[in-house]
Amino acid sequence: MKSAYIISDQPPTAAEYIALRGKVGWDSVAHKVAQSSLNNSLFHTTVRLDNKLIAMARVVGDGFMYFYIQDVVVAPDYQGLGIGAALMTRVEAYLAQTCMPGATVGLLAAKGKEAFYRRYGYLERDGIKLGKGMCRFYKE
Repeated sequence: MKSAYIISDQPPTAAEYIALRGKVGWDSVAHKVAQSSLNNSLFHTTVRLDNKLIAMARVVGDGFMYFYIQDVVVAPDYQGLGIGAALMTRVEAYLAQTCMPGATVGLLAAKGKEAFYRRYGYLERDGIKLGKGMCRFYKE
């Protein structure tokens, strides 16, 4: 039987989150910190294969004016398969339903990943007018 990817809008466990971070070389965080961070996120989406977390993304912020896309992460063995795009499709659907005119959505792209986010309308900040980073402003 062939396994299928399962995508859902449920958060990972703190242990899964910490393990996935480690797989991509990110710093470890304490379990309590990871759990508190996940608990205070606005939106989560995860991808699992055989009940194992292989990818996730989340949105943090105040839920009204400011939203930040955080932790768009795919385990190395599954990168380049469109999983990141599937995560962003879910994130963008959440933002489209939630953001009101005047809201700002920001993110910090890993070096070399800017083109991935450009596909979704995010702008590179050149460091002159707005400072460094990327953002998108929601308007009517």
